[in-house]
Amino acid sequence: MVQTSAKPITLDAFLGLPETKPASEYIDGHIIQKPMPQGKRSRLQDKFVKVINSAVESEQVACAFPELRCTFDGASIVPDIAVFTWSRIPTDENGEIANVFLLAPDWTIEILSPGQRPTKVTKNILRCLRNGTQMGWLIDPEDRAVFVYQPSQEIEILDEPETVLPMPKFLEQLTYRVSDLFGLLVL
Repeated sequence: MVQTSAKPITLDAFLGLPETKPASEYIDGHIIQKPMPQGKRSRLQDKFVKVINSAVESEQVACAFPELRCTFDGASIVPDIAVFTWSRIPTDENGEIANVFLLAPDWTIEILSPGQRPTKVTKNILRCLRNGTQMGWLIDPEDRAVFVYQPSQEIEILDEPETVLPMPKFLEQLTYRVSDLFGLLVL
C-alpha cells in the first residue's frame, strides 16, 4: 500500500525525517511512499544494475545505483535505478562518493510493481528529463514492455523480443534487446 501525506510539508522538513522502508519520495509538497518491491521488480533491478555497471564502471564512464535518493527541482525521488556519468557523481572532501545527490541522474529507470499505477513514476521520469536526464525507462514486467523517454522526443514503447533497446549516449556500446532484459527474470 502506498502512503501519501495529507498535509503539505517543506522539502527541508521532509529531508529531516528518518528514511522509510520502502522509501518515501517528496513531490509537490507531499510525501509518497513507494510500494513494497516484489519479486520481478527486485530481480530486474538487481540484475540490470550489474549489467550496467559491468559495462561502464571499470572504465569510469558511469555508475548505476539502486534506490538512490536524488534531490533536485524541489523534489526528492528514489528511482529504482539511477545512473550517473562518472564526472557527475558527487564526492565529499575525502574524494569518496558523497551520501547526498542533489541532482537528477543521467539515466533514470523505474520498474513497475504489480498494482502500481504508472502515472507517478512517469511524472518522476519527466521531471528528470526537464532537469538534464538523457533518458528514462519505465519497465513493465507484466506486459514485457519498456517505455523509453528522451528529451523532446515521442515516447517509444518497445515490446518485441528482438528489438534493441536504446541506450544513453554514454552507454551506446551496450547492445541489449527486450528479450535480454526480461531474460534476467529467469532463475
